[in-house]
Amino acid sequence: MHRFQNLPSVLGLAIVGLIGGMSSVLAQKTIPSCQPPNAGEYLLLVVSPTANNQKQLRSALPPELKTITCKYLNETVTRVGGFNKIDDANRWARYVSNIVGLSAIITTRPTTTADVQPQPQQSQPKPPQQTVSYNPQALGEGYAVLVDYYNRPELVNNVQQVVGGNVGFVSYGQRPYLLAVYTTNQTEAYNTLQKLNNGGFVASLVDSRKVILLRSTVRF
Repeated sequence: MHRFQNLPSVLGLAIVGLIGGMSSVLAQKTIPSCQPPNAGEYLLLVVSPTANNQKQLRSALPPELKTITCKYLNETVTRVGGFNKIDDANRWARYVSNIVGLSAIITTRPTTTADVQPQPQQSQPKPPQQTVSYNPQALGEGYAVLVDYYNRPELVNNVQQVVGGNVGFVSYGQRPYLLAVYTTNQTEAYNTLQKLNNGGFVASLVDSRKVILLRSTVRF
């Protein structure tokens, strides 16, 4: 009989330990949002939704490249260092694709944001004026260069001047973007990304298969 006197306290400790363990597991599953790139920096975001993906990627990259698991547009990605040249980011994106088999997003931030300042967030960003009927469809295989227009449709004309052609309207990660270019030519995609960055736009290069085309042509 006496040997069971401490049973409630033992059970209490066991329950506390179990709850603590569960809290630790839940804390590990909480993935922070990715920090944006610095001005003039090219950032590599590798789509890596599973722990195995993340482990493979870390083992394939040299230790001097800092990697952080974070959330970007509802995707679990591995944020890989920062690159001062688009060629460096391009080279590592190809390396990750060829060696690990994971797709990468290259995003950048203009060296000066004087002309492209975020506006106060509203419930729904105002889309640019549409010129074709609404017929959402996924883009095919290739590369899409997207521009965050910060709820400023007037940026359409500016983007058109940079790319020298029409601009589309798309959804990516449940957010609206201007589509600067959609192409299967990797060089063209990276050149467009660099032009937009030099022009002061916040642009990203993504896997076009995950982009939903809302309007093929928009104007303001």
